[in-house]
Amino acid sequence: MSTRLPSWLRQHLAALRALLVLTVLLGLAYPLAILALAQLPGLKDRADGSFVTNAAGQRVGSSLIGQSFTDSDGNALPAYFQSRPSAAGDGYDPTATSASNLGPEDVVDTPDDLATSEDESRQSLLTQVCERSLAIGEREGVDGGRKYCTASGVGAVLAVYHAGPGPAGPIIRVVSANEACPATPFLATYQGVAVACRAPGDDIAAGKRVLVRGNAPETPAVPADAVTASGSGLDPGISPAYADLQIPRVARERGLPAGKVRDLVNENTTGRALGFIGERSVDVLELNLDLDALAPAAAAARS
Repeated sequence: MSTRLPSWLRQHLAALRALLVLTVLLGLAYPLAILALAQLPGLKDRADGSFVTNAAGQRVGSSLIGQSFTDSDGNALPAYFQSRPSAAGDGYDPTATSASNLGPEDVVDTPDDLATSEDESRQSLLTQVCERSLAIGEREGVDGGRKYCTASGVGAVLAVYHAGPGPAGPIIRVVSANEACPATPFLATYQGVAVACRAPGDDIAAGKRVLVRGNAPETPAVPADAVTASGSGLDPGISPAYADLQIPRVARERGLPAGKVRDLVNENTTGRALGFIGERSVDVLELNLDLDALAPAAAAARS
């Protein structure tokens, strides 16, 4: 006569059998099947990381992840097309892929003499955009001005204080929110009241935010992707507009005709997915490799 196992023990044994079966199927068989599938021709390269090699056969990056083309001090190499900014780690770090947490309402920099700080994390999104646009304009020989940016490259934002409750009372004080003392404010007066620089420790939360448009052109010469990071921080491409902006500089530094450089840009430009999804994009790494193939001596300047 067989002895029937207690119900609690039967339940535990059933759970153990299910655990073993699922471990074999999902922990061993499925991963091995996917690994084998990834080794098929046409898939292996993507599974390995979509690596890109130079003319010497050396791996120089991935077609899926952007990279910076700068010297050891972080300065842009003039003979190379530059990528868009990246907020992933120290820049294009695949282990720290992310965007900044800054949004369109972020227009006031962190206080405490930010004007002398090189830490972008203490800058508002507006000041980051203004600073980058000014630097790119100087590098490419165009007007880097943008709406709501000062000539010095920070957000043109005022903190306006009114007498009495609410904004209906007369203005009694105006502070340039992103220009730390002893800087001279970008605007001398606002509605008849002198504009002051922002003193260290000055809390301007009580002032009303007023953005000053300035006299920058409606359409800036420096395109948006040149001054803003992507959501992932890893985009390998730039817009055709940003590539076009860089053609004269790269052609001059390489000693190549601008038309030849433009041809390379077109060859490395991909269209929209399915003809309507996304935007056209220029692969910066492949473009720079093609340039090095035309002018190998210039490649030695890259570090």
